[in-house]
Amino acid sequence: MKWILGFYGIELVILIILIIGSWFIWDRRFKTKHGQRVPKGFVRTNEVSIDPTTNKRLVVYFNPETGERFYKEE
Repeated sequence: MKWILGFYGIELVILIILIIGSWFIWDRRFKTKHGQRVPKGFVRTNEVSIDPTTNKRLVVYFNPETGERFYKEE
């Protein structure tokens, strides 16, 4: 009986670590995609959107070399 509880306890700990780790990775990935300073190599596009959570206007910049997009707050 103890090994069954230990097995499920280890699985629960691993699941919690994965959830917390994925939260930090997602947050870091999102924050690097928008801001006030446009990185080098990015070109402004005509695309403009409104962020539904903050109601801020975002202008899209595109890097033709890497295909990355950057969202600048206005």
